[in-house]
This record gives sequence, C-alpha cells and structure tokens, in this order.
Amino acid sequence: MDLEKELQRLIDEREIERVMADYAYYLDMNMPEQMAELFVDDCEVDYAPNFGATGIEAYKKTLDGIGSFFRGTSHHNSTPAINWVSPTEVNTRTVLVAIHRYTKERPDGILYGQYFDTLVKRDGKWKFKKRVLKTTMTTDYHVKAGNEIGRNP
Repeated sequence: MDLEKELQRLIDEREIERVMADYAYYLDMNMPEQMAELFVDDCEVDYAPNFGATGIEAYKKTLDGIGSFFRGTSHHNSTPAINWVSPTEVNTRTVLVAIHRYTKERPDGILYGQYFDTLVKRDGKWKFKKRVLKTTMTTDYHVKAGNEIGRNP
C-alpha cells in the first residue's frame, strides 16, 4: 500500500465533496457566477430533457434569472459515492432533495433524485465536467419532465 497515494486520494475526495457542497450553497444563495466557476469550460449539464447546456457560456445562460424565479431554494445532498477513473477524474453519484420556493404564488416545489457527475482535476482544482440530474419523483415541481432515474421494476 502506498500511503502517500492513499493520503492524496483522501484529500482529493474531501475537495470533491467540497465542490458539491459549494454548488448547493451557491445555488441556494443565488450566486450563479460562483456556481459557474465550479465547471470546466467544456462542461456538459443535463437537468432534464431540453434543459441543459454544453459549454460554460451556454451553462451560464441556464443560470440567468434564477434569482427572479425563486424566492429561495434548499438543496440537500447526501455524501457522494466516488468512483475513481484516474488520479484526475472521478464519477460520482449523490442523492438529492431540493426544495424550491417560487416568486409566484404557488406551492413549494420539491424534487427527489440523484446527481450523476464526472469531475476532473485541472490546474490543481476539482471541477464538474459533466452533471446529470435524474429524477426519482417530484411534488408541485415546475419542471414537468425529468431524466428518469432508471429504477428496476
């Protein structure tokens, strides 16, 4: 066992978990510029059919208006399962519960699902390369079609 490699892997896993926590925090605090900094330039984002982006500039456009659409959000992520592809790439799976309070008069929307992500380490920092949201179920949620979770029957 190479203790130095194992220690680096643990440090990297903590940094990856921090990226995921920062994403939820920046989203909940209406900080889209900081959210975008968590992604590489050639990122892919897929939140639902016909709702996503390829490339950082297109992703930034998906973030336009989140402050005027929501009065508040609360994203709760479980500890991610991290699967190593290489020392600079991981695939992760994270369970999500997201509560949305709208600016329009309507019930709060709740999404239950999972993020399936690829993160890469570039210039010493972990960032999202690909983020896919798969929906388990929703309650009064504004997006009517989601990416299916793929649960066995």
